[in-house]
Amino acid sequence: MRREGYEMQVSQPQVILRTQNDGELVEPFEEVVIDTPQAYRGVIIERLGARKIVLKEVRPHAGSVRMVFEGPTRGVLGYRNQFILDTRGEGIMSSRFVEFRPHAGEIQKRAVGSMVSMVSGKALGYALWNLQDRGVLYIGPGTEVYEGQVVGNTAKGEEMYVNPTKGKRLTNMRASGSDEAIHLVPPFELTIERGLEVMSDNEYLEVTPKSVRLRKQALTKNMRGG
Repeated sequence: MRREGYEMQVSQPQVILRTQNDGELVEPFEEVVIDTPQAYRGVIIERLGARKIVLKEVRPHAGSVRMVFEGPTRGVLGYRNQFILDTRGEGIMSSRFVEFRPHAGEIQKRAVGSMVSMVSGKALGYALWNLQDRGVLYIGPGTEVYEGQVVGNTAKGEEMYVNPTKGKRLTNMRASGSDEAIHLVPPFELTIERGLEVMSDNEYLEVTPKSVRLRKQALTKNMRGG
């Protein structure tokens, strides 16, 4: 569709919940099978445990370790890219639907918040240099941004509204050594897969033929009611 020139907005994937005849809310559960070198076993168990996915079995397998987990499909969604990073690409993961089981409750998959642009314009290196200490940026200098666009994430997990177009205030005085060198960390470039994993419930992934961006569903402050 992108090759044909289409643009689209995608919301976060959602699982189908059911209410049984007795009024109990149930959701799909999956069996997850992972083959990985022993060194990555601990981090995988920790990551999946936070997503309410429970370890059921561990056994040696072809020079590595095979782990079998069970948990809600909601917890599996968005984990694959993190799994590749945690295992340095050496792990293999597969999953299959098991059955509907009682709802597992809230799952906190996202430990970071969103860094949202409150203006439209061209992002400047000086502004991004000041923002990169707050979290991870999705854009580089010279990128055109708009109000409500998500330009990065915040390490502390709180939503923050920023001005990525703000330049350095100029004066008519210049002293040797007074200007600080600007060193920008390369941005975390969004792909469709990465975007679906890092987006929050109140955001859209905006996919165009030339770019992939994250944005708030309500772009302006008035639309957000704040």
